[in-house]
Amino acid sequence: MKPPMSSKLLPPLLFLVILALFFNPCASDISNNKLFQCLSQRVLPAAAVPKMVYQPADSAFTTVLNNYVRNRRYNTSATQKPLIIVTPLEESHVSAIVICAKDLGLHIKIRSGGHDYEGISYVSDDPFIILDMFNLRSIDINIKDESAWVQAGATLGELYYRIWEKSKVHSFPAGICPTVGVGGHISGGGYGTLIRKYGLAVDNLLDARVVDASGRILDRKLMGEDFFWAISGGGGASFGVVLAFKVKLVRVPETVTVFQTEKYVDENVNATDMVYKWQLMAPSTDVDLFMRMLIQPSSSRVQNGKITVKATVITLFLGGSDRLISILDKELPELGVMKENCTEMNWMESVLWWSKFDNDTAPEVLLNRIPASVNFLKRKSDYVQKPIPKAELEGLWKKLISLGKSGLVFNPYGGRMSEIPATATPFPHRDGNLYKVQHSITWSEEGSEAEKNYMSLIREVYNYMEPLVSSNPRSAFLNYRDLDIGVTTKGTYAEGQVYGLKYFNGNFDRLVSIKTAVDPTNFFRNEQSIPVKPQ
Repeated sequence: MKPPMSSKLLPPLLFLVILALFFNPCASDISNNKLFQCLSQRVLPAAAVPKMVYQPADSAFTTVLNNYVRNRRYNTSATQKPLIIVTPLEESHVSAIVICAKDLGLHIKIRSGGHDYEGISYVSDDPFIILDMFNLRSIDINIKDESAWVQAGATLGELYYRIWEKSKVHSFPAGICPTVGVGGHISGGGYGTLIRKYGLAVDNLLDARVVDASGRILDRKLMGEDFFWAISGGGGASFGVVLAFKVKLVRVPETVTVFQTEKYVDENVNATDMVYKWQLMAPSTDVDLFMRMLIQPSSSRVQNGKITVKATVITLFLGGSDRLISILDKELPELGVMKENCTEMNWMESVLWWSKFDNDTAPEVLLNRIPASVNFLKRKSDYVQKPIPKAELEGLWKKLISLGKSGLVFNPYGGRMSEIPATATPFPHRDGNLYKVQHSITWSEEGSEAEKNYMSLIREVYNYMEPLVSSNPRSAFLNYRDLDIGVTTKGTYAEGQVYGLKYFNGNFDRLVSIKTAVDPTNFFRNEQSIPVKPQ
C-alpha cells in the first residue's frame, strides 16, 4: 500500500483524517471521524447524525453508494470510493455539511440522482466525500398559481406524478427519464418533449434555495440575480448546493398524440430523403410537434447478416391525431405516417409511453427511484446549424455500418428555443441551431478491453462528424457530460476554457466572474467545474 500524501500538500486536518484511514484499523469507526464530530456539534438534534452518515465499514455503505450509480464504467473494483457518504435529512443539515467539509478541507461531490454520464457526482481521483441529496425530495404543488417547489433530490418521475395528482392539464418541461434527479437536471439546462413549446427547464424557473460556500441558505432575493442566473443552466455544483427549485408549471392539453415509425436504408427503402427533409421540417414545424430521431446500425431488415441503418422517429404532438396527420401530410410526407399509426392518450400516458412502459402501467411506477438495470455507457454531443447534405448523410451511414454499434439521437430545436436570447441563461444553444445530436453507445460486457473498444467506436463517429456540426467552438451540452472535451486538474481558467467555451460559448466568462464572486476559494469544484478568475 502506498503511504499517504505528504502533509505539506494537504490541509492539516484533512491529512489527519487520511492518515487515520491508512494506518488505524479502527479509523472507519464513525465516532472517531473528524467530520462526524463536527456535524455532531452543528446538527440538531445531534442524534440525527448517525442516521445520515455512512462510512466504508458500515453494512449499508455499498448499497447507498450503488443505488445512484447510473454508469457501470464508474462502478468497478478499480473505481475510487468516497471516504464517507453524507445524506442530509433536512436542508439545514446541508449547511452543516458544507461548513464542516470546508473547515476540514474535504472535497465534496454533490449527487441528486447519479445520472451524470461521467459519474462526476460520485467519483474522483482525489480523496472525497459524497453529499447525497436523495432524502431531500419533497414536492409542493400549487395549481392555483401554477408553480411548484421541488427539492433537489426528487426525481423527474416523482415530480410528474405529483403534478398529475393535482391536475391533468399541467406538467413541467423536463426530461423523459423518470429516475433523473431534479437538482442536476434543472441546474444543467434540462430538456424534454416540451422543448419546442416551452423551452428548457431553466426557462421556467421562478426561485431557488441554495447553500453557498459559507454555508448560508439563500433564496433568489438573497443570492442575487447573477447567482440565480448561474445556477439556471451553468451547473449548480460549481456554485453551491442546490436545495430546491421553484418552477413554473405549464399547460398541456387533455389529449396528446404519439407515434413511432422506422425507416431503413436498404435495397427497398431509402431513408436518406426522409432524414434530410426531417432536418428542414422538425425545427420549423408547429411548436406543438416534437419529433426525435434515432439513427443506428441495424440488421433486422437485411438478408445474409448485412447491416443497414435504421432511422426511428419518435413523436409527441400536443393535440389530436387529425391535426397531426394534416401537418405531416403537408410537411413530411416522406415519413408515410397515417392516422392508424397514431395513438391518442392523456399526458400521463404519454409520459409513461416515452419512458417505455407498457400501455397498462399505473402512473405510480414513476415513484420508483431505482432503474431496473444499469449498463456501461458513453455519451457525447454536437449541434447542427446547417442541414447535412444527402451525400454527407450517405457517408455517415457507411461509417455507422462499418462500425456496427454507435448510434445518434437528433433532438429538434426551433420554436420557443429560437425566441429566447442566448444570454438569457448560461445555456447558449438557442437560435441558429437546427437540432442537437447525442452520440450514444451502450454495452454490457465487463472489462477494460471491452470499454476501450466501445469508447473508440463512439470517438470515431464523433471525429467523423466534425465537419458537419458547429465549429469555433464545436459546442456541447453540459448535461451530456463528456470528459473527452477537457478536464481540469488544478481548477485554472485555462483548463476551464477548454470545455467551458464548448458548453457555454459566450456565457463562459460571465460564469467565471460569478464563480469568483461567490466561491473565490473554489471549494465547489469537479473535473469540469467553472474556474475562478486568474489572479
